[in-house]
Amino acid sequence: MDRLLNIHTDLPLPEDAGDKVAMVTGDYLYYHYGCDGIDDRGWGCGYRTLQTLCSWVRLQQQQLSLQQDVRQTEPTLQEVQEALVAMGDKPSSLIGSKEWIGSYEICICIDHFYDVPCKILHVSRGAELISKIPDLWQHFQDIGSPVMMGGDCDAASKGIMGICIGQQKTYLLVLDPHFYGDPSFDALRSSSYLLWKALDSFMENSFYNMCLPILKTAR
Repeated sequence: MDRLLNIHTDLPLPEDAGDKVAMVTGDYLYYHYGCDGIDDRGWGCGYRTLQTLCSWVRLQQQQLSLQQDVRQTEPTLQEVQEALVAMGDKPSSLIGSKEWIGSYEICICIDHFYDVPCKILHVSRGAELISKIPDLWQHFQDIGSPVMMGGDCDAASKGIMGICIGQQKTYLLVLDPHFYGDPSFDALRSSSYLLWKALDSFMENSFYNMCLPILKTAR
């Protein structure tokens, strides 16, 4: 199944925001449930978000030619599990299991596979997300990498591809890896797997972690 490139580009803004919009910069591929023939519904969302972030890192490294031995593919689900075991983060029972991974595992995997560090932002409650808007804004302005977001009550991993500060509300552009099937822009948009999500619609009582890869883009 072919991966979709930069799937967010034709999505309209949620409201007129003037110049208060900051987006992912550079190319990425959309990874989602079952996109490689493995049915990972119910457990693979973190792995798929990791693969989406890895695609951005890989394509940037290839464009920047930062190193001659740039990895040419995104890690498979098994390679991710094997890496986490090799790094001592998980027991060997992880390999072949359906255990979830979160922002910390995604952070160390990006460093492991691509030698790219990540920054983690944390809020103890969804109601505090507004306090991280300046950090996210600066990240998309300066770095431009997609962001992984996950939590506890809201445990579903998701990609964050941009931020919009509107007159009424502030929004995050969510690319959801839980889609299963043959993706298209219309299919994702109509089923809310690609949408501008208002901050006040995130779970108020869930903590959230956000993983931000730190690699300058080839602007």
